[in-house]
Amino acid sequence: MPDTSHSPPPRFMRLAESDRPTITLRIDGHSATALAGDTLLVALLMNGRRVRDSEFGDGPRAGFCLMGACQDCWVWTPAGQRLRACSTPAEAGMEVLTRPPAQHWPATPDLQESLARHRQGAAA
Repeated sequence: MPDTSHSPPPRFMRLAESDRPTITLRIDGHSATALAGDTLLVALLMNGRRVRDSEFGDGPRAGFCLMGACQDCWVWTPAGQRLRACSTPAEAGMEVLTRPPAQHWPATPDLQESLARHRQGAAA
């Protein structure tokens, strides 16, 4: 089992900062910190997290435009609500996932079975 006790290095670095209170949130089940007023994207990148994996290769994605236009920074709540990480403020106690929760899209190896399950969930 890999050692997950240490945090990955930050992808962003704060250069200058005024005194803002620190808040705690959870990213993919792990405790993380941010400063009051940070967006979720800043919280993710300051805590060394990727926003998501690329659907076109094996590279991590970290947001692109940083202003809500490119759709590259979607994250989810455990209930399945999608949030734009670049424009959603981080809040104390917030929980976010960088992958859709299991109940959001019950993927199976068979595409037709996945689509049928999705239609059943939408009809409920």
